[in-house]
Amino acid sequence: MSFLSLGLRPELVRAVSEKGYATPTPIQIQAIPLILEGRDLMGSAQTGTGKTAGFTLPILQRLDRSGRPAKGRRAIRALTVVPTRELAMQVHRSVEDYGKWLHLESAAVFGGVNINPQKKKLARGVDFLVATPGRLLDLVNQDSVDLSRIEILVLDEADRMLDMGFIRDIRKLLALLPRQKQTLLFSATFSEAIKQLAGGLLHSPALVEIGRRNGAVESVEQLIYPVEKGRKRELLSELIGTNNWRQVLVFGRTKHGANRLAKQLNTDGISATAIHGNKSQSARTQALAKFKAGKVQVLVATDIAARGLDIEQLPHVINFELPQVAEDYVHRIGRTGRAGRRGHAISLVCYEESGQLRDIERLIKREIPRQVVAGYAAELSRGAPKVNANKKPNKRRRRSGSRRRMAA
Repeated sequence: MSFLSLGLRPELVRAVSEKGYATPTPIQIQAIPLILEGRDLMGSAQTGTGKTAGFTLPILQRLDRSGRPAKGRRAIRALTVVPTRELAMQVHRSVEDYGKWLHLESAAVFGGVNINPQKKKLARGVDFLVATPGRLLDLVNQDSVDLSRIEILVLDEADRMLDMGFIRDIRKLLALLPRQKQTLLFSATFSEAIKQLAGGLLHSPALVEIGRRNGAVESVEQLIYPVEKGRKRELLSELIGTNNWRQVLVFGRTKHGANRLAKQLNTDGISATAIHGNKSQSARTQALAKFKAGKVQVLVATDIAARGLDIEQLPHVINFELPQVAEDYVHRIGRTGRAGRRGHAISLVCYEESGQLRDIERLIKREIPRQVVAGYAAELSRGAPKVNANKKPNKRRRRSGSRRRMAA
């Protein structure tokens, strides 16, 4: 099947081809025709499966109906709301890439940067807006954005937005939108909270679900390295140095820990930088650009980056520390093995993290292979129960929403 056979215009197919894609992914095959028909949609797919193109391509086609430049001041007709700055930039890049041969204007607005350039861009007129909830409400309160003519709304990573405490902001935004609109909701999980949100928002939605819920991407090879907690950094440096890995995304749990680890890796002769919510947007953008360009060997990130980073052909993801919430493991390792490419995900696990490891294995319904490195072997919990596919993982308590919201 080709993109043209899905009903997309030649201009969009040309842009997709220039990005190097010839065959649509399963979620694109299912979602694009439904969105082109104007259907509401509730979708779930593993990360790295082409979901963003699955909704941006048909939205661009619906917005550019005439094929001619719009007359007069443009009104915002499509709005995509996302939880993080990185994801806002990623989605906006897709809109620009796929819409390069159309007569449309787009913009991304998010916190952590000066609001004035964003206000000026909106004042010139925008067809397609990508936004984080907090910054969008700031612009609304300053009378810098008009949402009254929205035709298509996308809530992307809706479960993440709820986890981060954005539900009040989302409800405020929904109250500003027209009642008659096409609504698309994408979520990694269909929790009760997501179902309640969808129930009051979507009208007879089509359901698109690709792969097992919370399933790890099959193109990612996963390994566990048992190691003592105090020797993790030593093992990490040895793995990177011995194997000459040139591009490695490392996940830790805290901002301070990410800074400390990046500094230690640099001391070991491995070029590294950190990216997390306390960094300014310019610093985060610069760090990511250096990593993509190969100027920095290791990027150390917190979970704020787990769903927003889009790095083509990223070969290695390493969990320096396991996440407290099992679902975040899937999103972390989903940064590699994207678009059908092979990837490697390694987790350095100490005895104290045995419980989190069991939660992850229950969630993905498989036992992750262990690999011992001579001189670093450590015991995990004794008598760990075998993975029970029918037992639900233990969802540990998250940080309060007010603290998590500051990151976007």
